[in-house]
Amino acid sequence: MTRRSSTPAAFETMPLFPELSDNPWQARTALPQPGAEGSGLTAIEVCAGAGGQALGFEMAGVNHAALVELDRHACATLRLNRPDWRVREEDLRELDGRPFRGVDILAGGIPCPPFSVAGKQLGKKDERNLFPAMIRLADEIRPRMVVIENVRGFLEAVFQDYRIYVAGELRKLGYVTGWRLMNASDFGVPQLRPRVVFIAVETASASHFAWPAPENGLPPSVGRTLLDLMAAEGWRGAEAWARDADLIAPTVVGGSHKHGGPDLGPTRARRAWAALGVDGLGIANAAPAPDFEGMPRLTVRMVARLQGFPDAWAFAGGKTQSYRQVGNAFPPPFARAIARQVCACLNHRSQIAAF
Repeated sequence: MTRRSSTPAAFETMPLFPELSDNPWQARTALPQPGAEGSGLTAIEVCAGAGGQALGFEMAGVNHAALVELDRHACATLRLNRPDWRVREEDLRELDGRPFRGVDILAGGIPCPPFSVAGKQLGKKDERNLFPAMIRLADEIRPRMVVIENVRGFLEAVFQDYRIYVAGELRKLGYVTGWRLMNASDFGVPQLRPRVVFIAVETASASHFAWPAPENGLPPSVGRTLLDLMAAEGWRGAEAWARDADLIAPTVVGGSHKHGGPDLGPTRARRAWAALGVDGLGIANAAPAPDFEGMPRLTVRMVARLQGFPDAWAFAGGKTQSYRQVGNAFPPPFARAIARQVCACLNHRSQIAAF
């Protein structure tokens, strides 16, 4: 089986939104930045989930003033892995941002179902749309930068007016805004996971921001990434399976609190997993036994590795709750790439590569 490029050709040339053609960062990408350990910057992370974005920001040297998450299982995961993090189990719509005034960064991956092609795409009419809450918090906290992550569906033409509205409200608060569609596979994650990242930065620092440059080379294949985990119980077919699973993974789908269970997604997604020799109809409790035959299922730990979580990162709750946390996470290596550019911008260390 021949390795394919981690990023489709159409993805590599995807322009920024035409309605935001004045985006100041459209024609430049940053050179790779060194680690920003000890950046001196602080953040409040909202819709923190299992901590994928928070972990990426931590890797870039950002200190968390607070992490806000409504799901109790996700809150337990955050406390389990980082007992010193200030975790607040709270509805974002009820959070008072004023006590956090002066925090440098407001970041969050707000719920994607209102804009996901897998849902009804109700957008601003969906009760789970938290863009208004983010705008309110930006006004109350007045951070130097706002970072919002969401799904590719937010690019759909039906949401154009709403994108303009969100950007306009933040510009009224004095921010320079921009958006970009990027893929986790460009930052070492072995998965085709397109995500839209929205940036709103204080005017004084806007000229120092640049989008992260894709890393050189392809991310590892699913087989290479998971071979040791697949062979953990002595499965004799693990090596042959890994050789055939020589592509990166399709997008991991976590489902929502209303829908979705411990499986790898709808029919089309399961076909993509089957091409890698993976049974996507469910999530396994353990690696295949020595005499296992057929297509194996992934465990929660395997999916977490495909999302870029370190193996030491534990997940609280049962299989369904754990898998949902993993599947909805922002991959930490992707978040770290964004965070390094945020730190470089706010500390005025960016280096711009001209096209």
